[in-house]
Amino acid sequence: MKIGMLTSGGDCQGLNSALRGVAKTLYHELGDKATLYGIRDGYRGLIEGDYHEMQPDDFSDILTVGGTILGTSRQPFKEMQKAAEDSEETKLDKMLETCKKAEFDVLVILGGNGTHKTANLLSEHGVNVVTLPKTIDNDLWGTDLTFGFQSAVDIATTVIDSIHSTAFSHSRVFIVEVMGHKAGWLTLYAGISSGADVIVIPEIPYSAEKIAEAIESRAEHGKRFSIIAVAEGAISREEAEMSKKEFKAQRAAMSYPSVSYRLAAELQAITGQEIRVTIPGHYQRGGAPCPADRLLTTRFGVAAAELVRKKKFGYMVGLQNGGIVPVKLADVAGKLKTVPPDGEIVRTARALGLSMGD
Repeated sequence: MKIGMLTSGGDCQGLNSALRGVAKTLYHELGDKATLYGIRDGYRGLIEGDYHEMQPDDFSDILTVGGTILGTSRQPFKEMQKAAEDSEETKLDKMLETCKKAEFDVLVILGGNGTHKTANLLSEHGVNVVTLPKTIDNDLWGTDLTFGFQSAVDIATTVIDSIHSTAFSHSRVFIVEVMGHKAGWLTLYAGISSGADVIVIPEIPYSAEKIAEAIESRAEHGKRFSIIAVAEGAISREEAEMSKKEFKAQRAAMSYPSVSYRLAAELQAITGQEIRVTIPGHYQRGGAPCPADRLLTTRFGVAAAELVRKKKFGYMVGLQNGGIVPVKLADVAGKLKTVPPDGEIVRTARALGLSMGD
């Protein structure tokens, strides 16, 4: 079998360990009947025909290595069926040509939401595809966990942990902005794990006044500081009432570099307290995968290789109720798994007395 492998979209911890899991299993079970090809920089490599044959040694000593040995890039799904100015061919046409020329029997694709939409598009056009769920946002439908998420929770939690001491020393309010545009899983898990006092996520529109009340209540009870964990995609109650067009225009005109700085200004005006903002940014998705992600990616990799060996295509491997299961790719593509506002994790936060900003 000729197997093409690619990693697409934003990088995260665990991509290399997942590639390793797939490769080691295929080499072990199929031996020289399997030839693996690395496609460089995600779908860009598939579009441009940039791939190379890989050897077993290429997958050695990468279990703990961050990033991706194949490289990655962002290729928006909405651009896949548009022809370039200098060609009648679409990016999809070029990817299909590469698959035909390379004689790939299957593509093994690692990625998040946009990646899975394109993977499903390829599947609909006759390409054999098996996918693995990657994103620190944990917002991919069909799996309880995506790899990269647990490593990012560890890092975000460590950042907030470290902020506690300086916040206490200076009696300050700190906002820590955590990654997550449309889903608040990372902010919610890290916020609870680090003992944040307020957690603000996209699924629960916030009120600056309500957050200020939580800060002032802590001060009245003798608390010297407050920590607010804010998802980068957090929205206010007023923004939640806007149309998509109005919201985009409002954000485009915003004078602050991010929603956290805007919230800091609002809270400072209400409370009169000094508010500091910390943004760990891409630090959250860098470095070595945590042990939990190393295990999860290995399990995903083995399961994906089994689907390849059994020629069971058009599936993503996912984690459901503790077990690894195949999930139809068509059921995954285009679906977002967001935090249920009345779900068990949010109820846990509220039961602890944490404010959710509403």
